[in-house]
Amino acid sequence: MQPKDLHPAARNELKTLQADVQERVSRHLAMVAAVIDDDPELAHQHAISASRRAGRIPVARETLAVTAYRTGDYALALRELRTYRRLTGSNAHVALMIDCERGLGRPEKAIETGAEADPSQLDREERVQVAIAMSGARLDLGQTQQALFELEIDELDPDRAYSWSPDLFAAYATVLEDLGRDAESKTWFQRADRAANALQEHYGAHDLFEVLEIEEIEPPPASGPVAGSDASTDGEPDAEPESESEPDAEPVAEPDSVASEEDEDGTVR
Repeated sequence: MQPKDLHPAARNELKTLQADVQERVSRHLAMVAAVIDDDPELAHQHAISASRRAGRIPVARETLAVTAYRTGDYALALRELRTYRRLTGSNAHVALMIDCERGLGRPEKAIETGAEADPSQLDREERVQVAIAMSGARLDLGQTQQALFELEIDELDPDRAYSWSPDLFAAYATVLEDLGRDAESKTWFQRADRAANALQEHYGAHDLFEVLEIEEIEPPPASGPVAGSDASTDGEPDAEPESESEPDAEPVAEPDSVASEEDEDGTVR
């Protein structure tokens, strides 16, 4: 792994570090991105090493939070997410914070965390992820009807499919199933499958917004044409940040890694 393997936006955040520390941290963060899906534990060790050398750099704390979450260390993930929010003023990871509270067995605190977030400060994908997390917290408390209400947001549009639509549709279908509304549940599961298939087929094929036609086929009536419809696809106490280690600090883990960059609006591009 070389520093150039790290996403440019993340590399830019590291420019305040001394050159040799910057190189080490870049390599650790690049390793996180490379191995997190196959070996979350190894990715976590790289994230720890990066954060120890770049404790005041937001991307290092964000990466550590994500790897901690992936390894089930919800307390550490929550602490790092709070620190990241304090360093950046960003609420981008509210949904992850809600899930961390759920993982710690505190669904009431999870709901409180979600209620504190200002929807106007979240993009559409973030709002969807918060809705799904809040719905899960409601289910944890046995509040099934409220769980359904959490998902009934503007983005729950069966005629438009974004990258987050399959998850939202499937979550909605699952709650409907829990409520015994099986016919509606089946319809939404089908919509989730159609959206996922369309996104898989066309993902990455276009650099700009592309409207895709998704044919929804219903069983034909006894007589008459097949019914169809088009769908367009747009595709906590804060922990004090650790100070940067000196250039000659003893390495704590193997190479570095970086958290994967997320698409701002979550749409197919």
